[in-house]
Amino acid sequence: MSKSKYNVVNPDQICEQYGADSLRMFEMFLGPLEQSKPWKTSGISGVHSFLKKLWKLYIVENKFSVSEENPSKEEFKILHKTIKKVEEDIEDFSFNTSVSTFMIAVNELTALKCNKRAILEPMAILLEPYAPHISEELWKNLGHKTSISTVDFPVFEPKYLVESVKEYPVSFNGKMRFKIELPLDLTVKEIEEAVMSHEKTQEQLQGRIPNKVIIVPGKIINIVG
Repeated sequence: MSKSKYNVVNPDQICEQYGADSLRMFEMFLGPLEQSKPWKTSGISGVHSFLKKLWKLYIVENKFSVSEENPSKEEFKILHKTIKKVEEDIEDFSFNTSVSTFMIAVNELTALKCNKRAILEPMAILLEPYAPHISEELWKNLGHKTSISTVDFPVFEPKYLVESVKEYPVSFNGKMRFKIELPLDLTVKEIEEAVMSHEKTQEQLQGRIPNKVIIVPGKIINIVG
């Protein structure tokens, strides 16, 4: 942009239309700080839509409200996956990938219809360096008297990212026919017993005895013959 070419964008006009947080996050989303980027205001609407979708997580029947229920394993996994990635991105000054991470997290929480305080409070704190105004408003509506900027950053807990089950693809002669979810700590023999007793396995075999059952724990199951 150049004043001599009369193509300078007035940030006040963008803030008036989309809000300061949308502009702030959009500039981060453009790419690495050290690289030059093309300026296209068309992308601001996407970031603005993301912030509106984030806000809707805190709304129940058109009122600001969060649930005090305990989160599910999947909800904790989304939160701590986000904490880990945002921490790494802040250290690397990779703010554009943080914005992408926030968008993914909000989409996943929306799909789960998550409205739980134990998830949404830390999410607001995570977002504060990126969108301070909406984060402060969320924090106030969550019932807090102090500023969100004074709150400690959420602590990443690796235990929430440890997988205890695996969704195995079950193949017959190399062709995947169905999937089965099994604990990761099962032995090869236990996996085989669970698969062979499954009704879909019996449908595929139709009374035949397979020549071989190939099992790679944590990866694949292939029934041959």
